[in-house]
Amino acid sequence: MSSKLYSIYANPEHIHFLISRSASISEEKLASIVAESSELFINENKLVKGKFSWQNSASAFSVSKSDIDKVCKYILNQPVHHKKVCFTEEYELFIKHYQESLRK
Repeated sequence: MSSKLYSIYANPEHIHFLISRSASISEEKLASIVAESSELFINENKLVKGKFSWQNSASAFSVSKSDIDKVCKYILNQPVHHKKVCFTEEYELFIKHYQESLRK
């Protein structure tokens, strides 16, 4: 099974994307591939002043196939969403939600 990109949104602070992945590749490896290749693309094409690099951390969340449309809409609504909720608040809510889900 190859990976499939369903949706993507990037802003100056962070990026959201929904991608399927093969079970043979970890979330960490996939995030590394995306980070390294996008850094290379941005720097080779001089899309920013100076050298671009991502921070050294990322988060990955699993979603069920039945939630793909819902998550795609959420990702594509980020410009509106971030006018209401900042990234830090959103990230803390995600972590809390997923930690509570793991306890159940």
